[in-house]
Amino acid sequence: MKGTALHITNGDELTEEMLELNLPGEVVIWREMLCEGPTLQEVGSQEFLKQRKKFLKKIYGISAEDYEEKFISQLKKLKTAKDHDYVVLWFEFDLFCHINMLAAISYYLNHRESKPFFLVCSKKLEGEKEQIPLSQLSSKQLLNHYENRIALNADDIEIALLIWELYCSNNPMKLKQQIKTTSNFEYLSSCIRAHIERFPNSESGLNTLEQNVLKLIKKYEITSLNQLLGYALQYQGYYGYSDLQMQRLIDKIKDFFQVINNRVSLTKKGELALEKKKNFYGELKNEDYLGGARMYDFLYDSESHRLLKL
Repeated sequence: MKGTALHITNGDELTEEMLELNLPGEVVIWREMLCEGPTLQEVGSQEFLKQRKKFLKKIYGISAEDYEEKFISQLKKLKTAKDHDYVVLWFEFDLFCHINMLAAISYYLNHRESKPFFLVCSKKLEGEKEQIPLSQLSSKQLLNHYENRIALNADDIEIALLIWELYCSNNPMKLKQQIKTTSNFEYLSSCIRAHIERFPNSESGLNTLEQNVLKLIKKYEITSLNQLLGYALQYQGYYGYSDLQMQRLIDKIKDFFQVINNRVSLTKKGELALEKKKNFYGELKNEDYLGGARMYDFLYDSESHRLLKL
């Protein structure tokens, strides 16, 4: 497409690879993890930034000054970017990136005149069994993804805005209804499904990610907590959690496993949770938010794939 581009990239690692392509246009880097903690629909508002700063400081020790430098400065850059003819979104297939992408689209359209949007997203390459993250592609492969970028139409953008609005609401059951919505966002439905399964299971009280860690411990001969983190990151599916996020999750369920004689194994509680013979909801319950909803205000029924409001 002819004209000037504005590139919005998810994170520094991908940005470094993208810059190697020497593509024309201004670049804005999106540095947030909006798939965790409270969010408000109006991205960049005073209350939005207040809540995010509080969450990131409390959970990950990220200072307000660091947040200002890394994220808010880029919001301002996005708001005042030079005139351009279209926007290119560089975001991965996972939940982490997709939630950030929805927020970026919402923020852009709240502050800029609407322009054509294009998406550069991970795809399964020929001969590969799994998607390879954009940041791990060769320059040739990444350029091929860019040249075959996906044009997003008006309906796609409306869907993105709706999903972001519902993600920020206190009723994720409405969000679940959007799983069957078709769009040019190939992985959006899978990301919504993954998000819904982050609410505690109605039988065990653990969510899908927590349950998956226990399954990995049961299945593999894991010799250290560091190796467990590696396995959890590798086999997390559509979540896209970073090592910080996954470590936090593992720490949360530390009473469900043990390390004895260089072997990570399940405790009695871990066995009961994995077999769904006991519900640990009360023990795990906290005040965590997933977007606009409190995590422990809902239960996920894995049989019916429904959310239940408590």
